[in-house]
Amino acid sequence: MAIKQYKPTTNARRGMTSQDNDKLVKSKPVRALTKNLKQSRGRNNLGRITTRHKGGGSRRQYRQISMSLPDGFRGEVVQIEYDPNRSARIARVKSEQGIYHYIIAANGMQSGQVIHAGNESPLDNGNRMALSKIPLGSTIHAIELIPGKGAQLVRSAGTNAQLVARDEKNAQVRLPSGEVRLINVECNATIGSIGNEQHQNVSIGKAGRNRHKGIRPSVRGVVMNAVDHPHGGGDGGRHRMAKAPRTPWGQKTLGLKTRHNKSTNKYIVRSRHVGKRR
Repeated sequence: MAIKQYKPTTNARRGMTSQDNDKLVKSKPVRALTKNLKQSRGRNNLGRITTRHKGGGSRRQYRQISMSLPDGFRGEVVQIEYDPNRSARIARVKSEQGIYHYIIAANGMQSGQVIHAGNESPLDNGNRMALSKIPLGSTIHAIELIPGKGAQLVRSAGTNAQLVARDEKNAQVRLPSGEVRLINVECNATIGSIGNEQHQNVSIGKAGRNRHKGIRPSVRGVVMNAVDHPHGGGDGGRHRMAKAPRTPWGQKTLGLKTRHNKSTNKYIVRSRHVGKRR
């Protein structure tokens, strides 16, 4: 998807870019595959803030995406659509039985393309099958971690993973972070990379666009009082970091390991931190 430039008619327009969605079909989503999305504003069921800087935003409907297609599935891509709830584009697929599905659109997917799912599927872009049937070195996305549970890895715009090795039980997959992970060969994945690769190159341009997305302003800790943030306080001079950066609750934010799921460490062949400066 191309990037659209704007003329600097105002200060907000200067440097602002957006995605060119002229090729997307402007139509309402499938009603049976949508549901109302209640705004939580970053609160939990007790009304307490659990995620800061969230609130407001445009109203939107949630599209129910099929993260796992049944074995032997065959359908035709009707159109590529915009989804306000994710960075990737979605494809409306009509099965041979006349049932509509939403799937994550692969790069290069077009209207009229036939999509297959199952181990007997051809090795074409957008088809879904088990890792045991995909050739080594292939680019894949929408990867399962548990057979039959549905895609959990590599679902964002422009991302892809690579199948680097395989034995009788597990396959080694290089994820976008650089981590190499063992995944059961019976888990399904989709061939190709995810479309809308220009998503990360969009310049927001003004604060109002973030407010439309439900993102509220964030205040720096160094301009707060000492009682409100570990970085706060001082005489109003230069705000040098006298200690490591911390969260408002005193937790270190740079270099501190926050992953505690030791039960799955055995599946990590190569950490994403190897070769990087800490």
